[in-house]
Parts: sequence; C-alpha cells; structure tokens
Amino acid sequence: MEMANHLELEKLQQRKHKRKGDVRGAYYRDTTAIIHSSPFRRLKHKTQVFFAPSNDHICTRMEHCLHVASIASTICRGLSLDTELAWAIGMGHDLGHTPFGHTGEKIISAMMQKEGFDPFEHELNSLRVVDFLSEHGRGLNLTYAVRDGIACHNGEHLVQSIMPTFEIRNLDDLRSRKKLIPATYEAAVVRFSDSIAYIGRDFEDATRLNIIRGGQLPALVGERLGRTNAQMIDTLVNDVIEHSNSKDGICFSDHCFEAIEAMIRFNYANIYKSPLLEGYERYFTRLITLIVDYLKMLRETCGFDEAAYASEKNMLAMGFFHHLEDMHESYQSHDGSLDRLIYDYVAGMSDNFALDCANEILKPEHLNDSIELSLTGKWFDAR
Repeated sequence: MEMANHLELEKLQQRKHKRKGDVRGAYYRDTTAIIHSSPFRRLKHKTQVFFAPSNDHICTRMEHCLHVASIASTICRGLSLDTELAWAIGMGHDLGHTPFGHTGEKIISAMMQKEGFDPFEHELNSLRVVDFLSEHGRGLNLTYAVRDGIACHNGEHLVQSIMPTFEIRNLDDLRSRKKLIPATYEAAVVRFSDSIAYIGRDFEDATRLNIIRGGQLPALVGERLGRTNAQMIDTLVNDVIEHSNSKDGICFSDHCFEAIEAMIRFNYANIYKSPLLEGYERYFTRLITLIVDYLKMLRETCGFDEAAYASEKNMLAMGFFHHLEDMHESYQSHDGSLDRLIYDYVAGMSDNFALDCANEILKPEHLNDSIELSLTGKWFDAR
C-alpha cells in the first residue's frame, strides 16, 4: 500500500511569513536557507562525540548532519516519499546543538534549570534557531514540515517503529521533546536516520582513536549488521525500506533491532561512558561556567555602554556587546525579556570559539593591541 502523509500539502509547506515560490520548490529552498545560515557554518567546529578533533577523519556535527540527510533521502527514495523534505530536515536537525556535544548540552541545561528555565534540549533549541535566532532574530522562515521534523528528530531515544501523527500543531507551544511524534513519514525517517548515522560512525571513530579495538564489536552486531560503518548503514537503510509500511509506519525489523540495541549498549559502555569522554564533563563545566558568569557580569555592570565593554580590552566583550546591541529588540519582541540571551549565545558557540572565549577572559590576545582597531577582528562579524 502506498505510504502518503494524510495532510494537505499547503499546510505542510506553510511558512510563518508568506513567500513567493521559486524554481527550487519549498523544501529545497529550505535546504539552501539552512546551508547559508551562520548556525550551519558553525557545525563544522562542533563536537559530534569526540571533542575538537585535530584528526580530519573524526566526525564533526556538520558531517553528521550530511550523513543523516543522505541516509534519510536514500530511505525516502526507496519508499517513494519526498526526498527533498527528508534532506532539508536532516541538514537542519542539529542546528541547535551546543559546543562539546551532549556533554555541553547537559551542562547548559543544568545551569538553565537552576535559574528556572525549562531543560535545554537541542531538538527544541534547533527549532528556536530556525524560527528566531538565525538572521539577527528574523529566523529562516522554514516550512511547517521541516520545522516539525527538526523538533521531533530525537534519534537518541531508540524506537523500533514510528507512525506519524499526521497532525498540525502549534510548534511554538512545545516545551519538551518527550513523547514527540513527527507529523510526516519523512520526519520519522530522519529520526531513524539519526540513529543509523551515529551508531556505526561513533564506533569507527573510537577505534581510530584507539579508545576501543575493532575486535570488541559484539558478535550479534557483526553477524546481523556488519563489521564496518558502511556495512551497518547499508544493512539498516535496506532494512527500513523493506519493513516500513502504511500500517506500522517507519520500522526496523525484529532481526536488526535486537542488534541495534546491542550496539547502543556497547557504545554507551565503551565509548560514551569511557574515561576519556567522562573526563570532559568536569573540564567543560568549568569552561562554560567561566564564560556564562563573565557575560552575566558584563551585562550587569556595562548595560549598553559600548565604552565599558571596550574597557575590558578583549574580543569576547566587544563581540558580546555587538550581539546584545543587534538582538535586544528581537528578544524583547519574541521572548519579552533578555533572560535567555546569554545562554543562547553560549549554546551557539563552536568548540574552538568557546575555548578562544575562555582565553580572551583570562589572557586577552589583543591586550597589547589597539583595541579600537580590532573590535570586530578575527572572530566577530555580527554586523
């Protein structure tokens, strides 16, 4: 039986602000908007699993997004679904990720909850990025179907099957990713593709970094999914295509799902909970706390006084001032306050930029330079 979304195309392609159509079509247009956005550019220097890798062959967050988009598009092609919708969701699904991967997300979430905010969840923050934070508070004005897929992509919560809701809801009202089910088959495919993209690649990267050995792979995984990342992707893509249907939705087979669960358990025990990755948290907590506390101090003591920020004689202070100046009206209009501005700013940082910011706080690179000549120097292009 043909798999088709039980929703009007007009509703799926609706934007917050109407736009005249062009030759690209609605979803490919969304993809181009994502590619040209600043949050997407920063993904090349954001951790996927292994922090700030100097090895060019270790996966970054940008590469992961490309993998997810490619896998999702392939599955949708096999199921005669909309490949361009899947590609757009895949490319944008992690735009709201923090520096230092899920460790950074955990740290920022804990800090925000202490101040009374909802827990930080990168899925909903990705929606916030495309709806509001991008383009100086204007957002990317994406279609409903892509926005819904971004908000519901939680690939870390492994499930064997997903039947879309085929419902239009107010995405602005979402407060948690828990129990979110996407509205379309394509978004469900992206959620499966997120899992497919990372389980084998994280293992491959860990073996490259000698955190684990290839021979440690559970026998069940090797027998059913394959022994390399490429083999696992090929097996699982074909498995989803063969077993998804209009009755059960997007599905893994029993045969493969048991092996996926074994692989996830193995990765958690030997990679995500390894001494190397566990050791990151203490260091990154200190680093992120340093940056947040410094920016809070600047806001409280400097307000909107440019000269006061300049007197700090570091690039972070001036870059933050320009961001505050550019965004404060948008925050007042969208949020009614500036309360989240600092956390949004830090969450948007790349790994390398966060490290540079800490250095600027402790030992400004331009301390002996003429600060007036380098206010928007090597880092900041807020204007």
